[in-house]
Amino acid sequence: MNLSDSFMRATALLILGVFFVGCDQQSAAPTAAPSSTEKHYSHKLSDKNASPETLALYNNLAGLRGKQMLFGHEDSLAYGVNWEGDLDRSDIRDVTGSNPAVYGWELGGLELGHEKNLDGVNFKQMQEWIKAGYSRGGVITISWHMYSPVSGANSWDKTPTVHELIPGGGKHEEFKAYLDTFVAFNEALASTDAAGNKNYIPIIFRPWHEHNGDWFWWGKGYVSEQDYISLWQFTVKYLRDEKGLHNLIYAFSPDRSRIDLSKFDSDYLYGYPGDEYVDVIGLDNYWDLGHQANTASADEQKAGFIASLKGIVKIAQRLNKIAALTETGNNGVSIPNLWTERILNPILADEEAKQITYLMVWRNANTAREKTVQSYAPYPGQATEEDFKAFFAHPYVLFESELPELYR
Repeated sequence: MNLSDSFMRATALLILGVFFVGCDQQSAAPTAAPSSTEKHYSHKLSDKNASPETLALYNNLAGLRGKQMLFGHEDSLAYGVNWEGDLDRSDIRDVTGSNPAVYGWELGGLELGHEKNLDGVNFKQMQEWIKAGYSRGGVITISWHMYSPVSGANSWDKTPTVHELIPGGGKHEEFKAYLDTFVAFNEALASTDAAGNKNYIPIIFRPWHEHNGDWFWWGKGYVSEQDYISLWQFTVKYLRDEKGLHNLIYAFSPDRSRIDLSKFDSDYLYGYPGDEYVDVIGLDNYWDLGHQANTASADEQKAGFIASLKGIVKIAQRLNKIAALTETGNNGVSIPNLWTERILNPILADEEAKQITYLMVWRNANTAREKTVQSYAPYPGQATEEDFKAFFAHPYVLFESELPELYR
């Protein structure tokens, strides 16, 4: 091919290329953006039929990893250390001006038909608070300290129970009836749109937590590992596959105090029911935040805190799931600068620990009603109030007033 032929061919190809680029741009222009139901999600829930909002929540939480983390509080709207009965209040908002981003609620007692849960929260009012938190863009997570269908005692009873609940057990039908109370509770959270379709609030559901400890009847020592796995699997299959609850994100949450950091994976995965039954790789960690039984130094506890977060993040990354600190805190909030020096700054300093999606501290018991001191978040006048405001102000930490749209 001579130089003249080469020039003429190159010119023709250039003109042809411009033509096709123009056609490509014209054909792309009128294409509508994908709807929320058509959106491509990189993370798949264990429920293949999960509602669009539930799937969106999961993937939007995944999208925040390494950039921002949600802050949560148990029973935040129900009562505070020095108040009870106000229907639109929280200790968190009294201090910061915002509610928490994640609302934790508890079902213990629902299975027995009680009007209130084991912490005195009225279930009908709880449903209204759940709806209100969700309407403002907040995230709902629910745990269940279930009473034993065998002994009738609360979840701290040590009577071996699980073998009676799983398929083939003598109390299996009673157990299904207990689960049905949650089905009915969930049904009351649904709203109906103009087309008559029911829309259910997405819930991060956290059953059978801290099973590697020995304080619940489903805990280690009172149930075999295989029976615990069967309990978890049946719970999911019954709610998801038989009862058709497709608004649940399932969180697995062992307790840090029973995990040896030198063999984190094997200790953490004790009783793990399988990837198709779990969505959140969670951890309950009070141990590294000044638990009274932990005699390690503050620096050692800080190192353990970060190592445990790195551990769950690595497992979550391997399984293509999200990680969360599903329960944490320091009872009485007695550690100076707890929020910045023991929690926030260590997390920010570690790229793996930063991948957790949320952390939730436990409740602030009402002192007058319960005649006890149990608080895991500050309230006006509490010693760590100013430190908590600094925690709140950091752009990495999200409270309700700062949340992006999580359900689309």
